Amino acid sequence: MRYVELHCRSNFSFLQGASHPCELVSRASELGYSALAITDRASLAGIVRAHSAAKDLGLKLLIGAELHFTDAPSIVCWATSRESYGRLCRLLTTGRRRAEKGECELCWDDLVSHEDGLLAGVLVENSVPEADRRERPLIDGLERFREVFGDRGYLLCSAHRGVDDEERLEWLSGLARRTSITPVAAGDVFYHLPERLLLYDLLTAIRTGTTVDRVEGMRLPNSQYHLRSMNELASIYRGRSELLERTVEVANRCEFSLDVLRYEYPEEDLAPDGVTAMNFLKRLVWDGARTRHPEGVPKRLIELLRHELRLIEELRYEAYFLTVWDLVRFARSRDILCQGRGSAANSAVCFCLGITSINPAEMDLLFERFISRERNEAPDIDVDFEHHRREEVLQYLYTKYGRDRCGLTATVTCYRTKSAIREVGKALGVSPDCTDSLAKASERYGEPDFAELSSKAGLRLDGELGRRFTYLVESLRGFPRHLSQHVGGMVMTQGKLCELCPIENAAMDDRTVLQWDKDDLDELGILKVDCLALGMLTAIQRCFAMVSEHYHEELTLANIPQNDQATYDMICAADTVGVFQIESRAQMSMLPRLRPRCYYDLVIEVAIVRPGPIQGNMVHPYLRARQDPSTVKYPNDSIRRVLEKTLGVPIFQEQAMKLAVVAAGFTPGEADQLRRAMAAWRRPGVIDQFRRKLLAGMRARGLDEAFAEHVFNQIRGFGEYGFPESHAASFALLVYASAYLKRHFPAAFCASILNSQPMGFYSPAQLVRDAQQHGVSVLPPDVNYSDWDCTLEESTEGDSCPYAVRLGLRMIRGLPEAIAHKIVETRRLNGRFADLSGLVRRTSVGQAITNLLADADALRSMTHDRRAALWQSLAQDQQPKDAPLFDLNDAELDEPVPDALGKLSSMEEVHADYSTLGLSLRAHPISFFREHLNEWSVSTASQLSGLRDGQHVCVAGLVVLRQRPGTAKGLPS
Repeated sequence: MRYVELHCRSNFSFLQGASHPCELVSRASELGYSALAITDRASLAGIVRAHSAAKDLGLKLLIGAELHFTDAPSIVCWATSRESYGRLCRLLTTGRRRAEKGECELCWDDLVSHEDGLLAGVLVENSVPEADRRERPLIDGLERFREVFGDRGYLLCSAHRGVDDEERLEWLSGLARRTSITPVAAGDVFYHLPERLLLYDLLTAIRTGTTVDRVEGMRLPNSQYHLRSMNELASIYRGRSELLERTVEVANRCEFSLDVLRYEYPEEDLAPDGVTAMNFLKRLVWDGARTRHPEGVPKRLIELLRHELRLIEELRYEAYFLTVWDLVRFARSRDILCQGRGSAANSAVCFCLGITSINPAEMDLLFERFISRERNEAPDIDVDFEHHRREEVLQYLYTKYGRDRCGLTATVTCYRTKSAIREVGKALGVSPDCTDSLAKASERYGEPDFAELSSKAGLRLDGELGRRFTYLVESLRGFPRHLSQHVGGMVMTQGKLCELCPIENAAMDDRTVLQWDKDDLDELGILKVDCLALGMLTAIQRCFAMVSEHYHEELTLANIPQNDQATYDMICAADTVGVFQIESRAQMSMLPRLRPRCYYDLVIEVAIVRPGPIQGNMVHPYLRARQDPSTVKYPNDSIRRVLEKTLGVPIFQEQAMKLAVVAAGFTPGEADQLRRAMAAWRRPGVIDQFRRKLLAGMRARGLDEAFAEHVFNQIRGFGEYGFPESHAASFALLVYASAYLKRHFPAAFCASILNSQPMGFYSPAQLVRDAQQHGVSVLPPDVNYSDWDCTLEESTEGDSCPYAVRLGLRMIRGLPEAIAHKIVETRRLNGRFADLSGLVRRTSVGQAITNLLADADALRSMTHDRRAALWQSLAQDQQPKDAPLFDLNDAELDEPVPDALGKLSSMEEVHADYSTLGLSLRAHPISFFREHLNEWSVSTASQLSGLRDGQHVCVAGLVVLRQRPGTAKGLPS
């Protein structure tokens, strides 16, 4: 007997299917099925994972989907060929684009226009009709189905050991005869094993917003909706074996496999008429090389370019490079600051095209980390754009290629421990307080003390409810919750992208998303361009504009003075609040020890303060070697060439790859597998599978056991998040640029960082205080002086900095941007506001806005007192509505302030500042408690540097940020 399961949902039928695609494929193989169809509800999101698992096991996979219509019976479709698969994708795209995110809305006419080549099985409700009057509409629907599909249509017959199985199968057979539709067996599968019924009930409860005990009407009749053995199937369909055999007939008609998909990169409009894409790319590259080196292109760079261009031409990636060049060209034509990073920084071609600023000829970066003939893997270029303008680039791509040829990569949002605990607790009826306590303790999940924490919270894990809770949390972790959008991975195609993969609406307006994530795209060799958003680029671009306006210096990332010793002095002193990448406490602790004095030192600094190098025990050996390089010993010259630039310590992923080749005999392909293992830092232990081969390879090359173990432990550290040198090199450019701007233009730097929020490590209050400590005057927001953004004003107080920062109206919490712009524009056209009533008449702002401005003390130039401003604001609705629009001097219209009203105390002022602005320019909140703290011998921050090492001290302050990085041993801190 042979059998193919034709109707099977995975957990990519979100919150319905209760098994991963790989679990279903593995179980079908174990049971001896001839093939398996994955038919998720209006989705192909899980088929790539099923395809990969089926290839590994040698099981044939059918690609299909379950479709529901507003005006017809539901059906299951299967693709028979590449053409029919494309039509299925287009049909799903039609339904998804028509509906809100996560929904699909189809009518029967949609199917009729896409049915060519598809096989289909019609679904009939589970119950047996009680009367002929209920059967007539069903017959009509089935006859309409037969008219469309003919011999490509089937009637799906399912049975699950219910009390009416025999009657139901007999009724379905009768329907098939009356409508001339061929019947076939189908399992209506929701999970691979019957034990998953409890998880299915949980998913149903989550989907419907209720508890497991209240899903009665939606619960499956029993647990039999799983993949069943051949004996079970023979028993269920006893006397109807033709229904089982016919499943193989359906599978034999489906010849399509994802292996036949061929991705075609768009090539039109990339090169001038009569010029091939490759020749145009070569022209751009050599022109760029001469622009980069007007004095003459170095021989080393020429050799690299020839090598890379040959490989690009051989692998036919020229259109990909031209597309990235085109979007970078577009961004710069709009004055959008951008920079390529990641493995693209390994490419001399990207350097000459202006995509990256890293010259691999000078950095000795590994091009095979980017493109390799051996692994024939698509390159992946990341380009960072100003975060508030990145949308312009995305919309440019949508406009150029069209919605049916361009889309964002998906991200599969999965349940993690905390979210699983919350959902399971809610569905099982665990009290909200208990669930909240367990969720907050989720980092201890799986540890011995979690049971004690659970008991204290009110849930005993050894009880019946506790055991069910634990089982469901374990089962739900890692389950997909929904599709979200990737941070910026864009896919463009020559043909219709919607015939390669279904496209659906994102939650954000004007965004459309593929149903596959980046791992799925990698599996199928589909190229994407990562258009990423980086807040520091926004800040740097805004700072460049301020420097140009006020200091009359035209700065760019390319012409910032290099090797500025004042900048490096500031970095070595860890004076890096607001500086890109090196502003964390861990980085600040490292800076005085590593003492960067050149660009490559910054590359190392960016990479070394990461969990990988820390847990690989690379930090202290590197620092010791830096203090005395003569102590570094290399076993042989090959290893010296790999490690010499980092003083014998492998700090970068590329070095680990090279070490595996020269020290352990790995092939480049095996080294790339090692890289992938290092990149899987969210799955600790993946890299351990390479231990035996690495150690054996090093021993075979005469390296002693201690050295081999030491190297492996260092490489294993990268499994806890190591950093590629190419990433570090790109980031180091921005580190230096932001540090240079902070050192030489502190006021402009502070204003730019504030205008680019949210970003970075520190709150606006800390950024402002740091600027003040560097001699920058900071002025409060005021409707008569402030723009929406923070701006620079000439300093009148003789400060070391010639400009003061005027805080913008954007700093006022809750103030709408449109209202702020209206106030600023009115002031620009007709002069400053003499009084509050004039502000109200000229801008038509309501009392809620004036109250907000008064609370934020943004009316001080008119009222000189926060409480008086609030009093007058409350009285504005009593003023006459027909007052002259442009009378700026009738202050008598403002409500007189009673003398008894009084003023706020200094502490109340500071409290009000923090409530409305998140910072105060008056005083630090702790200053009001300094006398009490002195009585308790609490040291100030300035006193700490003068205390002896090891001395016990008492400190006090405000908690502004919590961090819990892992220790060097990988334990929670």
